[in-house]
Amino acid sequence: LLSGPGNDLVSSTDLTAAGAHLILFTTGRGTPFGAPAPTVKISTNTALYEKKNGWIDFNAGSVAEGEPLDEAGDRLLDYVLEVAGGKRTKTEERGFREISIFKDGVVL
Repeated sequence: LLSGPGNDLVSSTDLTAAGAHLILFTTGRGTPFGAPAPTVKISTNTALYEKKNGWIDFNAGSVAEGEPLDEAGDRLLDYVLEVAGGKRTKTEERGFREISIFKDGVVL
């Protein structure tokens, strides 16, 4: 169990620091960041996937459009296994790698 903020980059940095080797990151906005560990960006809707295809890896919006959940799950599992086997995510292909450390307290 990891306790940390929900901020995109900070939470992904926390997960990596805690030992995650791969992150599955759902997004409804499509933040273009790359975490220290391979991060599979999963869009919640097809419009986002089409608009920000340069850094979103997987379209889960197809479920809302009628794709059976088990089929989408199988596609996602196949993609995750490819990434675990060495396939680079879209942010890795573009060289996006950032970290952000959560600061507790007042920031000036």
